[in-house]
Amino acid sequence: MDGIIVVNKERDYTSFDVVAKLRGILKMRKMGHTGTLDPMATGVLPVCLGAGTKLCDMMTESTKIYRAVMLLGKDYDTEDVTGELLHEAEVHVSEEQIRVAAGSFIGEIEQIPPMYSAVKVAGKKLCDYARAGKEVERKPRKVRINAIEIESVDLPYVTMKVTCSKGTYIRSLCREIGLKLGCYGSMAELIRTYTGGFSIEQAKTIDEIEKYRDEGRLDELVFGVDSFFSDCPEAVICKESELYADNGNPMMKNEFSSLPDDANGRIRVYRSDRYFYGIYEFDAKKNLYVPRKMFFCQC
Repeated sequence: MDGIIVVNKERDYTSFDVVAKLRGILKMRKMGHTGTLDPMATGVLPVCLGAGTKLCDMMTESTKIYRAVMLLGKDYDTEDVTGELLHEAEVHVSEEQIRVAAGSFIGEIEQIPPMYSAVKVAGKKLCDYARAGKEVERKPRKVRINAIEIESVDLPYVTMKVTCSKGTYIRSLCREIGLKLGCYGSMAELIRTYTGGFSIEQAKTIDEIEKYRDEGRLDELVFGVDSFFSDCPEAVICKESELYADNGNPMMKNEFSSLPDDANGRIRVYRSDRYFYGIYEFDAKKNLYVPRKMFFCQC
């Protein structure tokens, strides 16, 4: 089975738990998730299967969208409500002040990874140091916040939609907004609604996936590897050139039975039986389409 299955991760599951359960349901080993979600977080977690595992890095790099509930007035050691309460403060802020404070983080910012995270320092996860009562120095990392939309304010809770780059810690963002407002902040709830080109509407829970398996309908849930490249024009190799393509060689324009007129960049390349070779890119100097990412799988 090659492709992508989009899981709606439930609370208290780790991303590793999801993969382990899917291995049992699908009876296959070769799979990998595309970006860690904290145990308390829910939402979209694409899992790549078989040849689709070559997509893991590319999908992890994609833009993420989250719906987060921020709790103002409380500060926890984990930066979310699952941790130990460290500080409290009264909340006397207006909705306009919240919008202004949140808006100040839009753009490229630096974040210091939380101690309760999977980031490694000297080969050891920060969360392992934290559980041992140790705090270590962490280097700030650049992330990008594309947009923050305040959806509702019901103090001390604020619901917001955040569009951001990979590596962004939403709980750290909640903490930073709270500090900007002078009253502390933490994350009370987090749902990832979009990542890797997939939305929450396309995601299924583990129990739902298991039901599809029992009904013999798993194929309805698996997105083809090529779906990730749907924005690239489609091209089909001539039968006479298929053996040449099977070996991953560059292709000339006349070796395609179907090639869009404007295909001067990246293209999705198939055999006539919908066997997906991968992504080729036109090299103007060589006047050839050169393989860039190969998958060799049926779609």
